[in-house]
Amino acid sequence: MTTDTEEKKDDVVEGEEEELDTTATHPMSAMITDSPNPPIVGDLVEGTVIALLRNAVYVDLAPFGTGIIYGREFLNARDVIRHSNIGDSITAKVVETENENGYIELSLKEARQALIWNDAEEAIKNKSLIELTVKEANKGGLIVVWQGIDGFLPASQLSTEHYPRVEDGDKDKIVNELKKLVGEKLSVMILSASPKEGKLIFSEKDVSDKDRTELVGKYAVGDGIEGEVTGIVEFGVFVKIEDGLEGLVHISEIDWGLVEDPKMFCKVGEEVKAKIIEIKDGKVSLSIKALKDNPWKTAGEAYKKGQKVDGVVIKFNRHGALVSIEEGVAGLVHVSDFESEDAMHKVLELGKVYPFEITLFEPKDQRMTLAFAGEGEKKA
Repeated sequence: MTTDTEEKKDDVVEGEEEELDTTATHPMSAMITDSPNPPIVGDLVEGTVIALLRNAVYVDLAPFGTGIIYGREFLNARDVIRHSNIGDSITAKVVETENENGYIELSLKEARQALIWNDAEEAIKNKSLIELTVKEANKGGLIVVWQGIDGFLPASQLSTEHYPRVEDGDKDKIVNELKKLVGEKLSVMILSASPKEGKLIFSEKDVSDKDRTELVGKYAVGDGIEGEVTGIVEFGVFVKIEDGLEGLVHISEIDWGLVEDPKMFCKVGEEVKAKIIEIKDGKVSLSIKALKDNPWKTAGEAYKKGQKVDGVVIKFNRHGALVSIEEGVAGLVHVSDFESEDAMHKVLELGKVYPFEITLFEPKDQRMTLAFAGEGEKKA
């Protein structure tokens, strides 16, 4: 059986304020004027629903009088109003202290927004951790949603684990890396809130950095660690030292020999041993090759300037050809030793062994230059 009140509650139409006789039990103007602390515009007030009409909701705000939600504010809050009943307690925002009919005009939508921003300020004050799902990504960072409000998580505020590891700073590559986080849940803190602009700024970095200083303080340069490979990029390998702390093995610190593709030396999930070679600004730099014998030390005893050696061409660059005479010991054959770059490529081929002469040898500085000392390829 449907009551008259329920029929009126479902019939949501915009119109003029429908009058309700509340003067007998809820005096208006006199009550507001005489009250020592009457509500003012912008205040949040709590009251009890005393009537649900076709286009208005009346709220008992004793001892200050009766509030009304109608017109545009009624339409804006119709989804909430449909689920309201007489006797329910609701919180609303005062938009007018006394209208022409003596009612206090209220807004449910603005009250909800005000409560959300109050919650945001409390979260900032308490440094509360919030777990949010990434909605989308752009060139600047990530979009997350908190209590129905889109918030921004700048890339600069991402943790080391989630920061886009793009060596050349290419914006398109950064976006592609950020898009991988869409749908992921991140633990973040509210960095700033601006109700007037409707802006929320989040930070994941603060969450991780909160404990990172303590974690980093447990280690020192020279310490050996064993950790799990968590990421491999063009410029190196990221290693998880312990929960909340990662270190980077730069490509130059992976091996004494030439490393062009870090993926050839390790895999994600693999356990590796490394040595801490630098701690700076909360970042840990690691070296895998530092745990291996430096081949240049023994090379200092085995080779000297003017000596004839066999070497394999391992790389070409704009200066010439890089030639390895043993694992981890390589020198440059300068392009100027040939008539032209094309001439050099005709004589030397990648992966092939040729005779050379050492023209400069400084093992302490790991420097060596070579000169081509033969015609054609020497058989290995």
